[in-house]
Amino acid sequence: MNSGYAAEVAAFCADDGAKGWSRLGSFASGAAQRIGLELDRRQADGEAILPPAPDLLTALKRTRPDAVRVVILGQDPYPTPGHAHGLAFSVQKGVKIPRSLANIFKERQSDLGIPPAVHGDLSHWADQGVLLLNACLSVEAGNAGAHRKLGWSALASEIIAHVERQGAVFILWGADAERAAGEIDQRRNHVIASAHPSPLSARRGFFGSKPFSRANAWLEAQGKAEIDWKT
Repeated sequence: MNSGYAAEVAAFCADDGAKGWSRLGSFASGAAQRIGLELDRRQADGEAILPPAPDLLTALKRTRPDAVRVVILGQDPYPTPGHAHGLAFSVQKGVKIPRSLANIFKERQSDLGIPPAVHGDLSHWADQGVLLLNACLSVEAGNAGAHRKLGWSALASEIIAHVERQGAVFILWGADAERAAGEIDQRRNHVIASAHPSPLSARRGFFGSKPFSRANAWLEAQGKAEIDWKT
């Protein structure tokens, strides 16, 4: 059984390696810890919460702020038990690839010629400086969007503000993610926005958008290392 969301946030804030993130207002003020307490309360009342507590902050643990070169902004974690593990759009090895991620891989093949993936774990991207951030870090199982009013959006805005000051590529898929474009200074950052890769919208502008090659072209122009988009 999942447990310890508040404890997970507290441990993250106490980790010297997380200082670049834990100085953000939501952590420093205790707001993120209060969300963790609310998650613990809901779980004690029987609500199934995703991802498991140890995975809640995986995106921030895996990609330190000074390493971020690309941000891929998701909405909230997969609501299907066994899918969410703290990285937006990613699933662990051995888990069936969700349809949105399958479409991401189709676009990657069209854009870069990389063959279809045998697994959906995007940790290799995260380790290269791709921040796989969900605007909402938790969700009720089977109820997409259920935690959007808990306060996670303030943390997402703080993360975006922190990253955009150093210059990065922001890949925004879908209307929810595109709203973040107004928070980004496009004079020093590169925004790539398109339809969401969901089967409901992928053919409305996601397919053919070439986000991977466009991101690498901008990074190269800035003298930064490209991302190896293999998984």
